[in-house]
Amino acid sequence: MDRPPSPGAAMTVDSYRPGAPDPPRTPAGGDTAPAQTGGAPPARALRPEALGLRHAVAAGHPLAAIAALRILEGGGNAVDAGVAAGIALGVVHPDIVSFAGVAPLMVYEAARREVSTVSGLGVWPRRATLAFFRDRCGNEIPEGLLRTVVPAAPDAWITALERFGTLGFAEVAQPAIELARDGFPMGPFVAGIIQENAAAYRRWPSSAAIFLPAGRAPAVGERFVQTDLGRTLSYLADEDRAARGRGRLAGLAAARTAFYRGDVATTIVRYHEAEGGLLTREDLDGFRVTVEPPVVASFRGQQILTCGFWCQGPALLQMLQILDGLDLRRFGHNAPDYVHTVTEAMKLAFADREAYYGDPRHVPVPAAGLLDPAYAAERRRALDPGRAWPALPPCGTPDGAPRRAGSPPTPAPARTSPATLGTSYVAVVDRHGNAFSATPSDVSTDTPIIPGTGLAVSSRGSQSWLDPDHPSAVAPGKRPRLTPSPALMVAPDGVMAFGTPGGDVQLQAMLQVLLNLTVFGMSPQRAIEAPRFATQSFPDSFWPHRYFPGRLTLEARIPAATGEALAERGHDVHRWDEWEWRAGGVCLARIDGAGVRWAAADPRRDSYAVAW
Repeated sequence: MDRPPSPGAAMTVDSYRPGAPDPPRTPAGGDTAPAQTGGAPPARALRPEALGLRHAVAAGHPLAAIAALRILEGGGNAVDAGVAAGIALGVVHPDIVSFAGVAPLMVYEAARREVSTVSGLGVWPRRATLAFFRDRCGNEIPEGLLRTVVPAAPDAWITALERFGTLGFAEVAQPAIELARDGFPMGPFVAGIIQENAAAYRRWPSSAAIFLPAGRAPAVGERFVQTDLGRTLSYLADEDRAARGRGRLAGLAAARTAFYRGDVATTIVRYHEAEGGLLTREDLDGFRVTVEPPVVASFRGQQILTCGFWCQGPALLQMLQILDGLDLRRFGHNAPDYVHTVTEAMKLAFADREAYYGDPRHVPVPAAGLLDPAYAAERRRALDPGRAWPALPPCGTPDGAPRRAGSPPTPAPARTSPATLGTSYVAVVDRHGNAFSATPSDVSTDTPIIPGTGLAVSSRGSQSWLDPDHPSAVAPGKRPRLTPSPALMVAPDGVMAFGTPGGDVQLQAMLQVLLNLTVFGMSPQRAIEAPRFATQSFPDSFWPHRYFPGRLTLEARIPAATGEALAERGHDVHRWDEWEWRAGGVCLARIDGAGVRWAAADPRRDSYAVAW
C-alpha cells in the first residue's frame, strides 16, 4: 500500500504496536468482580475459531470469504481481498447487496499506523427535493425508482484499490464474474429471503426474470445464474484490461468511467427517463466518493474507529463512552442489571442520532461535542438503574449543538415491525498487518433491476426524512443517514475489523460483541455466539420510520426470569428465536499481539470465516 500521505484522509493510530504481547485477560476499568451469568454462552463455541499466521477473512457468505482467500493466496493484500469479497457478495447475496449499492469501508495501513475511511454512499439526484415528494408523492418516499440515490459502491471499490490496493479491477472482480456467469448453488438463507419476498420481485418484470426463474423462487441447491450481472462486471473488467498498458491506475480509471459515463450509465439513465425516475447522466458523471479520516473514541485502552456522521457509526462510540464509567462485569453477563443498563445507554445514543446525525456537508453536526467524554458522563447520569425510559429519551445538548426548539418530532408508535432485510459484511487482515472492514449493501426487493444490467441501483433514499427540520431530510446532492457501519478496533496488542448486517440492530450487536470481548474476556467466536438483545424504542432508520416505544427483544436463550425482571423495570419485552438472524450476523478478523490471525463468523446467518 505504498502511497504518499494524504492530509485529512487518514488518522494515525499511535497506540498500535505490532508484536506487542497480549494483555492479561482481566478486564480494564475496574471490572474485577466475578461475572454472573444470565443467558451466558456455552463454554465452547458452536463453530471453531479460524486461526492462521498469514491472513484471515470473515464474510457474510462462504463463497465471498473464499473469494477473498483466493486473492490473498495469489499475493493480494487485505484491500484487494476485501474488495473481491465485497463484489462477490453482490452476486451471492443479491437479495441484500448490490454492486450498484452502497459500500462504506475502512482501511488500517500497518506500515503507517493510519486509518482511512471511504464513504461509499451516494447522494440524492439534483431533482430530488422535499417539494417533489410532497407534491408528487403524497409526502411519501415510495418504493421503486424514486428512492434511488447515485450508486456509490463501484466508485468505493475502485477508490479503495487506487489508494490502498495492489491489483486491478479485473483481478479482484474475477471470482464475482465467475459466480454470476456460471452460477452457484442457492443456499437456504438466500432462498428463504427470495421466497418470502416473491410478491415484491413480481412487481417488476426485470426483477422477476432473475429472482423468480420459471415463475418461482429458486430451490435450495439449485444453480442461480445472473447472466446480465456477469456481463456488466465483465464489461468493467475488459475496460480495465484495455487501459492497463498505461498502468494500473489508468485501468481502474477506465473501469470507473465505464460505469459512471459509459454503457452502464447510459442504460441506467434511459430506464429512469422512461419510467419516471430522477437520476440523470449529470448525477452519475459528477459523482465521487470521499476519503475521510475516521471518527474515534477510546474504550478501556482500545481505540474504536468508525466512519463519520453521515452514517450511524459514531453512535457506537457514544454508547461505549456512556458505559465506560460503569462496572459492567459486576452486573453479570446478560443478567437483568446488565441488559437494562446497556439498553438504556443505547437509547440515549439513538436519541442523539435522531437529533443530530446527518450529512455534515449539508447540516451542522456537533461532532466534537457528541464525542466529548464529559458529555458522555453527563448522559450517563440520565441512566436510571431501576426504570426504563418508556419511549425515546430526550436528546442531549452537546457543545456546538445547533439552536432549535428541540428534537425533531418522532413518528406515531407502530403496531407491526418493518420487514428489515439487513445487509452483509466483510473483514480481512493480511500478512502485512493491514486490516479491511466494509459493509456493502442495498436490497433488491424495493426497487427494480435495471434491464440488461442485472443491477438494483441504490434505494438508500429510504433512509431519509421528509421533515425539513430533521438532520437527514431529503435535499439534492445530500447523503441519507446510512445504517451500514463498518468499524475497527486498534489496541496495544493488535487490530480488529468488525461489523454486521442488521439495520438499526447493527450497532447494538457490535456493541454487545465488543463488551463480550473486552469486559467478559470471551474468545472472538464465543463473543459472537453469545445471546443478544435489541431495542426498537426509537424511529426506525427506514421509511416510514416506524417506532416502538419501550420495546426490548431478547433471544430465547436469555432466561425467562431475566425477561420478567426487565418487564418489571418498564421494558416492553418481546422474544426472538434462540438463534435469530435479525439479531445481526457479526463477523470479525483480528491480529493479536503474537501475530496470530483470528477470524470469527456468526452462525445466525450465512457468515463464514477462514484463515491460513
